[in-house]
Amino acid sequence: MAAARKAKRVAASQPGFLNFNSSSDAAQGLSSRRKRVNKNKKKNWNKHIDVNDVEDFLEDVRQQERKTGGVLSEQPDDDLFFLDIGDPQPAKPKEDPVVEKGRKGKSRPLRIDLILQHDSLIPPPKDVCSYQQPNAKKLRRIAQRAEQLAAKGKVPRRQKLLLKRLQVEPKSHTTATEANNNPNRDYYDIWGQEVKETADPWYLEQTRKRLIKRPQRLNKKPSVLPAVEVIAPGGSYNPDFLSHQALLQEAHDVEVKKKKAEDKIEKQLQFNRQDQATEETNFREVVQGLIEESGEEDEGPPHDGDAEGVAGGGISLAEKKTERQRKKEKAEKIKEQRRLAEKRQTLQRQQLFQLRSIKSSVKMLEQRARLRQKQRKEKMAALKAQPRRLGKLKFQPPDMEIQLSDELAGSLRQLKPEGSVLKDRFKSLQKRNLIEPRERAKFTRRHKLKYVEKRAFRDVA
Repeated sequence: MAAARKAKRVAASQPGFLNFNSSSDAAQGLSSRRKRVNKNKKKNWNKHIDVNDVEDFLEDVRQQERKTGGVLSEQPDDDLFFLDIGDPQPAKPKEDPVVEKGRKGKSRPLRIDLILQHDSLIPPPKDVCSYQQPNAKKLRRIAQRAEQLAAKGKVPRRQKLLLKRLQVEPKSHTTATEANNNPNRDYYDIWGQEVKETADPWYLEQTRKRLIKRPQRLNKKPSVLPAVEVIAPGGSYNPDFLSHQALLQEAHDVEVKKKKAEDKIEKQLQFNRQDQATEETNFREVVQGLIEESGEEDEGPPHDGDAEGVAGGGISLAEKKTERQRKKEKAEKIKEQRRLAEKRQTLQRQQLFQLRSIKSSVKMLEQRARLRQKQRKEKMAALKAQPRRLGKLKFQPPDMEIQLSDELAGSLRQLKPEGSVLKDRFKSLQKRNLIEPRERAKFTRRHKLKYVEKRAFRDVA
């Protein structure tokens, strides 16, 4: 830092530098005596260092740049000097007789406008951010791609869509609305049909004056079941005998099905009684190792000769085939291949006389395929009426609300209400695949309860 300041002071003291201020001030500043302080410490840098000469030099440079557009020592002579050839006689302008003398002064600019004018010759700094363009590289690639397509004679898809929209015949503009106080205006039916939009649909969508077209797949209902299912005739408060018995039979079948599922799970969990341990099996398990060890002790070790014979007989070396044997095997292989080829040709010739049977078999296969396709469609249609698996829980149908024969009431006043409307609607939403099956959150205690005996009870006890 000190070296830079010293260089600036030296530059200011050189004879080639022209200073706007008087030279006596600069000489006085250079000749002034400085105080000797320790500059090794940071607290003395700005406290005892005189930078006024550097500041004066920089201010003079800035003043020259504002007034003359640069430093005077760097300006050429043509910009600083001119040739004095005397006072030339300017040509008198022709006075317009129409213009009055009082209006001549109005052409001069006002003093306030002159004050606000930019008098500095320094050009404004170039704003780099104003020249930057977001996604410039991407837009450049798009422009290059468009130029390549234009050279090939192709039109981009976006341009095609724009041209297609422009080719649409423009609709006639609506007439201006008439005043309300005009007695000759046409009759307007406020209950009539609404007037259709005459503007461009794309413009209406972009300006949010019309909603975007809803996808067709969102208009399909997730289930074909009705929102409110009508109960069977046997569920009435005063049903006939056959309808009530049919409803009881249906409820009985549901309960039997649940009972079978529970029995199946219990059967899978129960153990086989034949595998139960008895006294005999326990005794065998205790003496099992003792009997085998006594039998092994009686037997002597095997002879070494037998072991060597077994070891030697286990290894067999394959004999090398002779040239004659290899030729014979190759001839037999070629003969077998020819036999299979002749058999294949014979079968193909015989199939010519089996066209009727082949056609009938193909027809049966097509019928079977159509039947399977029909069954698959029926299965898909049946699945639409069934609840889907939307979450980790499976849909559990609610219990049937029925009344036994002795619980039937003769009138609506004696009828006992059953079930809950809220639960019924909640289960209906789950069954129609509008919400996933849910269950009530279980309360889990974070900390264990601590029982404390009160002092009053402890004193009495």
